[in-house]
Amino acid sequence: MPADFASLILSLATAAQSVLEKDRPQAQYHIDLLGVLAEKTKGNLSPEEEKLLQALLYDLRMRFVEAKPVS
Repeated sequence: MPADFASLILSLATAAQSVLEKDRPQAQYHIDLLGVLAEKTKGNLSPEEEKLLQALLYDLRMRFVEAKPVS
């Protein structure tokens, strides 16, 4: 797989997903990193990259809200 923007954001999304129910602060950190990338790259992404980033952020944020914290 080539080192590109899609690979970067997919790896961050995978990291967030893998700890979503086990380590909520760590999941939030990865989601926040994706948010920073979205903010800092606004207007500089291809339409496909923008769509992927926004879809990942939406999905992860919804899963974060719905995830049950570990007791």
